[in-house]
Amino acid sequence: MRIILVGPPHARAQLRLELVELHGPAIEVVGEFDTLAKARASAVKADAMLLANAMAPPDDESSPPDEWIDDELTPREVEVLELLAEGLANKAIGVRLKISDQTVKFHVASIIGKLGASNRTDAVRLAVRRGLISM
Repeated sequence: MRIILVGPPHARAQLRLELVELHGPAIEVVGEFDTLAKARASAVKADAMLLANAMAPPDDESSPPDEWIDDELTPREVEVLELLAEGLANKAIGVRLKISDQTVKFHVASIIGKLGASNRTDAVRLAVRRGLISM
């Protein structure tokens, strides 16, 4: 999967290391930008954009800057997010929605990027806080 990293340089570097450690050659970073606006304006072709947020203390409930979360979720992403909230794994979500687990993985990456979340659990938490889904 070809991805673009967006965020502060130190956070992108940390995310890049984590991606290599977790996914190895399955993930290819094809571009890095400070803001989502710059990433969108680029001509770089990618499957997803991941937001590399600077680590904040766990007690910090602040949301990422608004410029990072101005994309609306697609109806399919909302469906995937609702199933994430139920605690389903990618394969189970794929079976429910009749799509491949790789497609689910793509949707999850997009959701995380659009919400400015650090992982799938954080995406669900942010979505509930913003009223995008209910539990």
